Amino acid sequence: MHVSSSTSTPGRARSGVPLLALAGVLWGTGGLLGQALAGATGLSAVAVAGYRLAGGGLLLCALGLLVRRALPRSRAAWWRVAVIGVLAALFQCGYFAAVATTSVSLATLVTIGSSPIAVLVVERVARLRPIGPRAVLGVGAAVAGLVLLVGPSGELGPGLLAAAAAGCAFALMTVLQARPVADLDASATVGPAFVVGGALVLPVAALLPGGLAFAPTPGALILLAAFAVAPTALAYTAYFAGLRTAPAGVGAVLALLEPVTAAVLAALLLGDRIGITGWIGAAVLCGAVLVTATDRTSYRTAPVRTA
Repeated sequence: MHVSSSTSTPGRARSGVPLLALAGVLWGTGGLLGQALAGATGLSAVAVAGYRLAGGGLLLCALGLLVRRALPRSRAAWWRVAVIGVLAALFQCGYFAAVATTSVSLATLVTIGSSPIAVLVVERVARLRPIGPRAVLGVGAAVAGLVLLVGPSGELGPGLLAAAAAGCAFALMTVLQARPVADLDASATVGPAFVVGGALVLPVAALLPGGLAFAPTPGALILLAAFAVAPTALAYTAYFAGLRTAPAGVGAVLALLEPVTAAVLAALLLGDRIGITGWIGAAVLCGAVLVTATDRTSYRTAPVRTA
Protein backbone atom coordinates (compact mmCIF):
# COMPACT_ATOMS: atom_id res chain seq x y z
CA MET A 1 0.00 0.00 0.00
CA HIS A 2 1.22 3.52 -0.67
CA VAL A 3 -0.20 6.99 -0.29
CA SER A 4 -0.69 9.03 -3.43
CA SER A 5 -0.36 12.79 -3.33
CA SER A 6 -3.29 15.11 -3.75
CA THR A 7 -3.97 16.45 -7.21
CA SER A 8 -5.93 19.53 -6.17
CA THR A 9 -4.27 22.88 -5.68
CA PRO A 10 -5.25 25.66 -3.24
CA GLY A 11 -5.36 28.24 -6.03
CA ARG A 12 -7.84 26.29 -8.13
CA ALA A 13 -9.95 25.38 -5.09
CA ARG A 14 -10.17 28.98 -3.90
CA SER A 15 -11.69 29.96 -7.24
CA GLY A 16 -15.01 28.72 -5.87
CA VAL A 17 -14.96 31.02 -2.82
CA PRO A 18 -16.49 34.10 -4.54
CA LEU A 19 -19.40 31.98 -5.76
CA LEU A 20 -19.94 30.56 -2.27
CA ALA A 21 -19.87 34.06 -0.78
CA LEU A 22 -22.31 35.30 -3.42
CA ALA A 23 -24.68 32.46 -2.53
CA GLY A 24 -24.58 33.39 1.16
CA VAL A 25 -25.37 37.02 0.40
CA LEU A 26 -28.22 36.11 -1.98
CA TRP A 27 -29.70 33.75 0.61
CA GLY A 28 -29.75 36.69 2.99
CA THR A 29 -32.39 38.36 0.82
CA GLY A 30 -34.68 35.33 1.16
CA GLY A 31 -36.05 36.24 4.57
CA LEU A 32 -37.29 39.66 3.49
CA LEU A 33 -38.68 38.37 0.19
CA GLY A 34 -40.37 35.40 1.83
CA GLN A 35 -41.88 37.57 4.54
CA ALA A 36 -43.14 40.06 1.96
CA LEU A 37 -44.60 37.27 -0.18
CA ALA A 38 -46.38 35.70 2.78
CA GLY A 39 -47.80 39.09 3.74
CA ALA A 40 -49.01 39.82 0.21
CA THR A 41 -50.63 36.40 -0.34
CA GLY A 42 -51.57 35.09 3.09
CA LEU A 43 -49.72 31.85 2.36
CA SER A 44 -48.13 29.79 5.11
CA ALA A 45 -44.36 29.66 5.39
CA VAL A 46 -44.34 26.08 4.09
CA ALA A 47 -46.40 27.07 1.04
CA VAL A 48 -44.01 29.95 0.36
CA ALA A 49 -41.08 27.51 0.60
CA GLY A 50 -42.79 25.08 -1.79
CA TYR A 51 -43.48 27.79 -4.35
CA ARG A 52 -39.88 28.97 -3.94
CA LEU A 53 -38.44 25.55 -4.78
CA ALA A 54 -40.86 24.84 -7.61
CA GLY A 55 -40.52 28.33 -9.10
CA GLY A 56 -36.72 28.37 -8.98
CA GLY A 57 -36.51 24.85 -10.36
CA LEU A 58 -38.93 25.48 -13.22
CA LEU A 59 -37.10 28.70 -14.10
CA LEU A 60 -33.78 26.90 -14.46
CA CYS A 61 -35.38 24.03 -16.40
CA ALA A 62 -36.97 26.53 -18.80
CA LEU A 63 -33.63 28.28 -19.22
CA GLY A 64 -32.00 24.93 -19.97
CA LEU A 65 -34.56 24.23 -22.68
CA LEU A 66 -34.04 27.73 -24.10
CA VAL A 67 -30.30 27.21 -24.51
CA ARG A 68 -30.89 23.61 -25.62
CA ARG A 69 -28.85 22.13 -22.81
CA ALA A 70 -28.96 18.34 -22.86
CA LEU A 71 -30.74 16.60 -20.01
CA PRO A 72 -28.69 14.47 -17.61
CA ARG A 73 -28.20 11.03 -19.15
CA SER A 74 -26.44 8.84 -16.63
CA ARG A 75 -28.11 6.98 -13.81
CA ALA A 76 -25.68 8.60 -11.37
CA ALA A 77 -26.77 12.07 -12.52
CA TRP A 78 -30.48 11.33 -12.06
CA TRP A 79 -29.83 9.77 -8.66
CA ARG A 80 -27.99 12.94 -7.63
CA VAL A 81 -30.89 15.09 -8.83
CA ALA A 82 -33.41 12.96 -6.92
CA VAL A 83 -31.39 12.94 -3.69
CA ILE A 84 -30.80 16.71 -3.79
CA GLY A 85 -34.52 17.25 -4.39
CA VAL A 86 -35.46 15.15 -1.35
CA LEU A 87 -32.84 16.86 0.82
CA ALA A 88 -34.07 20.30 -0.27
CA ALA A 89 -37.62 19.33 0.71
CA LEU A 90 -36.45 17.98 4.09
CA PHE A 91 -34.44 21.14 4.71
CA GLN A 92 -37.42 23.41 4.05
CA CYS A 93 -39.95 21.32 6.00
CA GLY A 94 -37.59 20.77 8.93
CA TYR A 95 -36.75 24.44 9.24
CA PHE A 96 -40.33 25.67 9.15
CA ALA A 97 -41.46 22.92 11.53
CA ALA A 98 -38.81 24.23 13.93
CA VAL A 99 -40.02 27.81 13.46
CA ALA A 100 -43.60 26.75 14.23
CA THR A 101 -42.65 24.98 17.47
CA THR A 102 -39.82 27.18 18.79
CA SER A 103 -38.92 30.58 17.36
CA VAL A 104 -37.36 32.00 14.22
CA SER A 105 -34.12 32.87 16.01
CA LEU A 106 -33.67 29.47 17.66
CA ALA A 107 -34.64 27.59 14.49
CA THR A 108 -32.16 29.67 12.48
CA LEU A 109 -29.42 29.19 15.05
CA VAL A 110 -29.76 25.40 15.24
CA THR A 111 -30.40 24.84 11.52
CA ILE A 112 -27.63 27.03 10.16
CA GLY A 113 -25.25 26.51 13.06
CA SER A 114 -25.40 22.72 12.97
CA SER A 115 -24.60 22.51 9.27
CA PRO A 116 -20.87 23.43 9.30
CA ILE A 117 -20.37 21.23 12.37
CA ALA A 118 -21.99 18.27 10.61
CA VAL A 119 -19.90 18.86 7.49
CA LEU A 120 -16.71 19.06 9.56
CA VAL A 121 -17.53 15.75 11.27
CA VAL A 122 -18.29 14.02 7.96
CA GLU A 123 -15.10 15.33 6.38
CA ARG A 124 -13.06 14.18 9.36
CA VAL A 125 -14.62 10.72 9.61
CA ALA A 126 -14.55 10.11 5.86
CA ARG A 127 -11.08 11.69 5.55
CA LEU A 128 -12.19 13.85 2.65
CA ARG A 129 -9.60 16.51 3.51
CA PRO A 130 -7.14 17.30 6.30
CA ILE A 131 -8.84 19.08 9.21
CA GLY A 132 -6.35 21.53 10.68
CA PRO A 133 -6.64 23.84 13.70
CA ARG A 134 -7.74 26.79 11.52
CA ALA A 135 -10.62 24.77 10.09
CA VAL A 136 -11.85 23.92 13.61
CA LEU A 137 -11.29 27.52 14.73
CA GLY A 138 -13.23 28.82 11.73
CA VAL A 139 -16.27 26.64 12.44
CA GLY A 140 -16.17 27.35 16.18
CA ALA A 141 -15.89 31.10 15.67
CA ALA A 142 -18.63 31.05 13.03
CA VAL A 143 -21.08 29.30 15.36
CA ALA A 144 -20.14 31.61 18.25
CA GLY A 145 -20.68 34.65 16.04
CA LEU A 146 -24.03 33.24 14.92
CA VAL A 147 -25.12 32.82 18.55
CA LEU A 148 -24.25 36.45 19.29
CA LEU A 149 -25.89 37.72 16.10
CA VAL A 150 -29.13 35.72 16.21
CA GLY A 151 -29.55 35.51 19.97
CA PRO A 152 -31.44 32.28 20.71
CA SER A 153 -34.92 32.64 22.15
CA GLY A 154 -37.71 30.13 22.50
CA GLU A 155 -38.16 26.80 24.23
CA LEU A 156 -36.24 23.67 23.37
CA GLY A 157 -38.29 20.65 22.38
CA PRO A 158 -39.32 18.73 19.26
CA GLY A 159 -38.53 21.82 17.21
CA LEU A 160 -34.88 21.41 18.13
CA LEU A 161 -34.80 18.00 16.46
CA ALA A 162 -36.55 19.38 13.38
CA ALA A 163 -34.00 22.21 13.13
CA ALA A 164 -31.10 19.79 13.57
CA ALA A 165 -32.56 17.54 10.86
CA ALA A 166 -32.82 20.55 8.55
CA GLY A 167 -29.20 21.45 9.25
CA CYS A 168 -28.09 17.89 8.53
CA ALA A 169 -30.06 17.90 5.26
CA PHE A 170 -28.25 21.05 4.15
CA ALA A 171 -24.93 19.56 5.26
CA LEU A 172 -25.56 16.43 3.18
CA MET A 173 -26.40 18.57 0.14
CA THR A 174 -23.13 20.41 0.65
CA VAL A 175 -21.01 17.27 1.02
CA LEU A 176 -22.64 15.63 -2.01
CA GLN A 177 -22.17 18.63 -4.26
CA ALA A 178 -18.52 18.89 -3.29
CA ARG A 179 -18.16 15.55 -5.12
CA PRO A 180 -19.66 16.44 -8.53
CA VAL A 181 -21.12 13.94 -10.97
CA ALA A 182 -19.70 13.93 -14.48
CA ASP A 183 -21.71 15.86 -17.08
CA LEU A 184 -23.98 17.41 -14.41
CA ASP A 185 -23.33 21.10 -13.83
CA ALA A 186 -24.79 23.27 -11.08
CA SER A 187 -27.84 24.62 -12.90
CA ALA A 188 -28.65 21.19 -14.36
CA THR A 189 -28.70 19.88 -10.79
CA VAL A 190 -30.66 22.70 -9.15
CA GLY A 191 -33.37 22.94 -11.82
CA PRO A 192 -34.84 19.42 -11.83
CA ALA A 193 -33.90 18.78 -8.19
CA PHE A 194 -35.89 21.77 -6.97
CA VAL A 195 -38.85 20.78 -9.14
CA VAL A 196 -38.74 17.48 -7.24
CA GLY A 197 -38.38 19.33 -3.94
CA GLY A 198 -41.29 21.62 -4.73
CA ALA A 199 -43.44 18.65 -5.72
CA LEU A 200 -42.74 17.13 -2.29
CA VAL A 201 -43.31 20.30 -0.22
CA LEU A 202 -46.41 21.72 -1.92
CA PRO A 203 -48.70 18.75 -1.06
CA VAL A 204 -47.67 19.17 2.59
CA ALA A 205 -48.49 22.88 2.40
CA ALA A 206 -51.87 22.08 0.85
CA LEU A 207 -52.86 20.29 4.06
CA LEU A 208 -51.99 23.27 6.26
CA PRO A 209 -54.32 26.20 7.08
CA GLY A 210 -54.43 28.57 4.11
CA GLY A 211 -53.55 25.89 1.57
CA LEU A 212 -51.95 26.90 -1.72
CA ALA A 213 -54.46 29.35 -3.18
CA PHE A 214 -53.64 33.05 -3.38
CA ALA A 215 -54.74 36.05 -5.41
CA PRO A 216 -52.26 36.40 -8.34
CA THR A 217 -51.90 40.17 -8.10
CA PRO A 218 -49.01 41.84 -9.97
CA GLY A 219 -47.28 42.57 -6.68
CA ALA A 220 -47.56 38.98 -5.48
CA LEU A 221 -46.28 37.60 -8.78
CA ILE A 222 -43.33 40.00 -8.79
CA LEU A 223 -42.40 38.95 -5.24
CA LEU A 224 -42.75 35.27 -6.16
CA ALA A 225 -40.53 35.76 -9.21
CA ALA A 226 -37.92 37.63 -7.18
CA PHE A 227 -37.98 34.93 -4.50
CA ALA A 228 -37.58 32.18 -7.10
CA VAL A 229 -34.71 33.99 -8.85
CA ALA A 230 -32.35 35.64 -6.34
CA PRO A 231 -32.22 33.48 -3.16
CA THR A 232 -33.18 30.28 -4.96
CA ALA A 233 -32.16 29.76 -8.60
CA LEU A 234 -29.15 32.11 -8.57
CA ALA A 235 -28.03 31.41 -5.00
CA TYR A 236 -28.10 27.62 -5.17
CA THR A 237 -26.57 27.56 -8.64
CA ALA A 238 -23.71 29.74 -7.40
CA TYR A 239 -23.31 27.58 -4.28
CA PHE A 240 -23.25 24.29 -6.15
CA ALA A 241 -20.89 25.74 -8.76
CA GLY A 242 -18.54 26.95 -6.02
CA LEU A 243 -18.51 23.50 -4.44
CA ARG A 244 -17.09 22.01 -7.64
CA THR A 245 -13.70 23.44 -6.64
CA ALA A 246 -13.98 24.44 -2.96
CA PRO A 247 -14.35 21.90 -0.13
CA ALA A 248 -17.70 21.29 1.57
CA GLY A 249 -16.43 22.64 4.89
CA VAL A 250 -15.54 25.98 3.32
CA GLY A 251 -18.95 26.18 1.65
CA ALA A 252 -20.82 25.43 4.87
CA VAL A 253 -19.04 28.24 6.72
CA LEU A 254 -19.47 30.77 3.91
CA ALA A 255 -23.18 29.93 3.87
CA LEU A 256 -23.31 31.68 7.26
CA LEU A 257 -23.07 34.98 5.40
CA GLU A 258 -26.83 34.52 5.03
CA PRO A 259 -27.84 35.62 8.57
CA VAL A 260 -25.35 38.51 8.46
CA THR A 261 -26.84 39.78 5.21
CA ALA A 262 -30.39 39.25 6.47
CA ALA A 263 -29.69 41.18 9.69
CA VAL A 264 -28.08 44.12 7.87
CA LEU A 265 -30.92 44.30 5.31
CA ALA A 266 -33.53 44.17 8.09
CA ALA A 267 -31.74 47.01 9.87
CA LEU A 268 -31.49 49.13 6.72
CA LEU A 269 -34.91 48.46 5.20
CA LEU A 270 -37.14 47.60 8.16
CA GLY A 271 -35.53 49.60 10.92
CA ASP A 272 -34.67 46.55 13.04
CA ARG A 273 -32.02 47.11 15.70
CA ILE A 274 -29.09 44.74 15.77
CA GLY A 275 -27.50 45.94 19.01
CA ILE A 276 -23.89 45.90 20.11
CA THR A 277 -23.92 42.14 20.80
CA GLY A 278 -25.31 41.47 17.34
CA TRP A 279 -22.67 43.64 15.67
CA ILE A 280 -19.94 41.84 17.62
CA GLY A 281 -21.43 38.53 16.48
CA ALA A 282 -21.50 39.71 12.87
CA ALA A 283 -17.85 40.77 13.11
CA VAL A 284 -16.83 37.44 14.65
CA LEU A 285 -18.77 35.53 11.99
CA CYS A 286 -17.18 37.51 9.15
CA GLY A 287 -13.78 36.93 10.73
CA ALA A 288 -14.50 33.20 10.80
CA VAL A 289 -15.41 33.31 7.11
CA LEU A 290 -12.10 35.04 6.37
CA VAL A 291 -10.14 32.50 8.42
CA THR A 292 -11.82 29.60 6.65
CA ALA A 293 -11.50 31.08 3.16
CA THR A 294 -7.76 31.73 3.57
CA ASP A 295 -6.82 28.45 5.26
CA ARG A 296 -4.56 26.66 2.78
CA THR A 297 -5.04 23.33 4.56
CA SER A 298 -8.76 23.45 3.79
CA TYR A 299 -8.06 23.21 0.07
CA ARG A 300 -6.00 20.05 0.16
CA THR A 301 -7.80 16.78 -0.35
CA ALA A 302 -6.82 13.93 1.90
CA PRO A 303 -4.23 11.50 0.47
CA VAL A 304 -5.80 8.48 -1.23
CA ARG A 305 -4.52 5.00 -0.37
CA THR A 306 -4.02 2.77 -3.37
CA ALA A 307 -2.76 -0.77 -3.79
